[in-house]
Amino acid sequence: MVEQARRRTPPNVTRVLVDVLVDPLPGEDYDAIVSITALHHMPLPDALAVLAAALRPGGVLAAVVLPRQDLRREWPLELTAALAHPLLGAVFLTNRLLRGTRMFPKEHHTRTGMPVVMNPPLTTRQAAHVAAAVLPGARVRRLLFWRHLLLWEKPTHHDPGSVTATEGP
Repeated sequence: MVEQARRRTPPNVTRVLVDVLVDPLPGEDYDAIVSITALHHMPLPDALAVLAAALRPGGVLAAVVLPRQDLRREWPLELTAALAHPLLGAVFLTNRLLRGTRMFPKEHHTRTGMPVVMNPPLTTRQAAHVAAAVLPGARVRRLLFWRHLLLWEKPTHHDPGSVTATEGP
């Protein structure tokens, strides 16, 4: 994926291949960190702690993650997605046919050997619980098509209990 990004992004974009749980990030005090379908491949508490530490105060962490199904709690959303998915596909197909555009992109994508998780480890509810423990104030909400969104803004203020006050002369 990094090689594909190198071919498709301008030279002023830095692309780095690292293991976020092992390798130091190439910098600190990031304004934003965005993760798209990667966190379910890692122990969530560990990954969130590393990413949170790399953000500047006021920085934002946004992650789209694959949740494990939780039919007991999320069946209305699962049913809606199951019905809407083929319908949306038909709309896209019809649009392409009416516009006369190609059915598939010009480039033929082959399997890249990227890992695929068939059964993600955490439900949305479990991910929200883990995120709240590591990132107080984090919000996790379920999205329609088999994803959830985790959002967190790093606090800009210091914990009053951690400040040592001294009196002047």
